[in-house]
Amino acid sequence: MTRPAREHDAPLLRPLYRAEQVRELDRRTIEGGIEGFALMQRAAAAAWQSLRGRWPTVRSISVLCGGGNNGGDGHVLAALAATEGLAVQRILLKGIDELSGDARRAADMASAAGVEGVPWRSDLALEGELVVDALLGTGLGGEVRGEAREAIEAINASGLPVLAIDIPSGLHADTGAELGIAVQADRTVTFIGDKLGLHTGAAPARVGELDFRPLGVNAEATGELVPAARLLDAGLIDTWLPPRTRITHKGDCGHALVLGGAPGFGGAALLAAEACGRLGAGKVSLATAPEHVTASLVRRPEVMVHGARGAGDLGDLPERADVLVVGPGLGQGSWGQGMLQAALATRVPLVVDADGLNLLASHFTGRRRDDWLLTPHPGEAARLLDISAAEVEADRPAAALALQRRFGGVVVLKGAGSLVAGPTGLAVCPYGNPGMASGGMGDVLSGMLGALLAQRLPLEAAARVGVTLHARAADLAAKAWGERGLLAGDLASCATFLANPTMGKDDAAATR
Repeated sequence: MTRPAREHDAPLLRPLYRAEQVRELDRRTIEGGIEGFALMQRAAAAAWQSLRGRWPTVRSISVLCGGGNNGGDGHVLAALAATEGLAVQRILLKGIDELSGDARRAADMASAAGVEGVPWRSDLALEGELVVDALLGTGLGGEVRGEAREAIEAINASGLPVLAIDIPSGLHADTGAELGIAVQADRTVTFIGDKLGLHTGAAPARVGELDFRPLGVNAEATGELVPAARLLDAGLIDTWLPPRTRITHKGDCGHALVLGGAPGFGGAALLAAEACGRLGAGKVSLATAPEHVTASLVRRPEVMVHGARGAGDLGDLPERADVLVVGPGLGQGSWGQGMLQAALATRVPLVVDADGLNLLASHFTGRRRDDWLLTPHPGEAARLLDISAAEVEADRPAAALALQRRFGGVVVLKGAGSLVAGPTGLAVCPYGNPGMASGGMGDVLSGMLGALLAQRLPLEAAARVGVTLHARAADLAAKAWGERGLLAGDLASCATFLANPTMGKDDAAATR
């Protein structure tokens, strides 16, 4: 049996905030005695350090400055770079005479350092070896238009390395959605509080390396601003999967039952069952169409496979399990409907995936449980919410939270920057890679989640640990074999390795 872990894993996880919350942190910091312009100088200095740390040999830069405080950061950075002897092209999206407040002071500082300001025009060439994006910042709410769009198009077409200040211009700071167009940065340096929108949606393709600089501000010090989300961390694996006692037996590690594999759709259920066993469930059963039994026995004889022509062949098997995984290869016909109905009739915790979710949306509407874990991709989430997939992707955090409010339990909204929405809030996964864009990855995740629930992890902890392990396993597999051609079946063994680090090659007691 898994040893009890800490009740709340928040201390492990970096807080993520919405743009308005970070502006409130700015305000409080200034009220606490730090002048606004001094805070801007601190941010620009951190951005300059980040630039030099990543590109130490660059001798010329192009800095594109917008009209707000984000542009002010760019002006101060331009001054710092010029003072260090770099050639600086300072491109203005808003004239200096049109600026006010700290942004005007920053622009004047750059001018005093001898950096000429060049007004933007569509045919302007970017002359630096590197581009600094200080155009739009976190306040953007609508689609990028006009000169700002032209400037972003020029940055992306330049082929030059890009440092984005605070956020790639055009990316929504709260949702990670691309607002028509966004800068594709190689590195983003962000300040005060890390932003939710830097970790999901389009963000993984736009942010590049993320360099978080708190600037001496402890965002959680007062405890009044509740983070919008938490960033999952690989340390969760150690927290929730401690070493087993030396007298552990299979009964302590739980019994998981996978319901899936309608006639002609056996592969998904086999993947889920194998992943379930690989991640430590004591016993794994599989109820599948009779034609898939031989394949299961050949592939993984440790799985106790049962041929079922329909739900009537299940007997008391669902009630004897500690967790049910329903959905992989389920189909939406009578076979799948019967299996899902049988699962819903139990009081056993559920992991519902794939066609299990589609059937919830079409045939079992209005269901709500506190003991299930739903794992939709954006298309399945859209069907559950009766909206379009585009609407889901436009605000992934809102969609995940809406699903959790409507259906209860815990929801994993899959995709780049997968989201876990549970009773304690939202968490975001920073791991994973494009190699995961292949069939069966979700089936493997559902099996892993079933294994963790079988081992008595609480529902929300199981979701967070499972999503982290799944994505980290994919990264490990990609590191070994590459992203292109990565198969879902490659993840199970990698996840086993991650869940069982050893202190020494011959030290069995160090394993989990």
